[in-house]
Amino acid sequence: MSLKDNRILVVGGSSGIGFGVAQAALARGAQVTIASRSAQKIEDACKRLGGKVAGVTLDTGDAAALEAFFAEREAWEHVYCSAASTKVAAVKELSLEDAQASFESKFWGAYRLARAAKIGHGGSLTFTSGFLSKRPKAGAAIQGAINAGLEGLTRGLALEFAPVRVNCISPGLVKTEMYETLEGDSRRAMFDNAADRLPAGRVGLPEHIAIQALALMDNPYMTGTTVFVEGGGLLV
Repeated sequence: MSLKDNRILVVGGSSGIGFGVAQAALARGAQVTIASRSAQKIEDACKRLGGKVAGVTLDTGDAAALEAFFAEREAWEHVYCSAASTKVAAVKELSLEDAQASFESKFWGAYRLARAAKIGHGGSLTFTSGFLSKRPKAGAAIQGAINAGLEGLTRGLALEFAPVRVNCISPGLVKTEMYETLEGDSRRAMFDNAADRLPAGRVGLPEHIAIQALALMDNPYMTGTTVFVEGGGLLV
């Protein structure tokens, strides 16, 4: 199997895991388009990727814009989604507005994308959830619920969208830009402590998730599946 010359759309591809997926797909010879709400982030990401990708401004919160975007383009071979903006706190501390906005962004954003996406016969749609769906953590119940919802959506859509394949990747802790707000020493301590606890002895990098993302795109026998890439975090 090969992704060479496949048209791949990475929604949330301007940073983090999505950027890693775009970078890996480019290395496999795919024709990659990255999408984000921020035009500036898209411009910066395209430069970092060597100018070899197309970039579009796209908001998964805007159903009409999503439908117009896909209506104007031919079907994609693969669509990957990592776009999300969520807040995490204990249920009694997180405002209802923030809880609803988190669900709106990550779950309903993916739902709207799936509803609008135009994907060719035998192509794939891949979501990004998170291992808290299976390994709950006090103070992060909302994140676990959102991720579990995405994984359930994946299984249902795999039946509805067949022969388009629908899968989900569920990462553990991954070093991305979202942790840059932490002070340098605090960030290092958090990653070091997590690595010490994990059987893999390290925390994840975007490229580790990208390996599995491309494998799901590439494998015609994979659908309705959630793949956990968490360094053994489900075991401890």
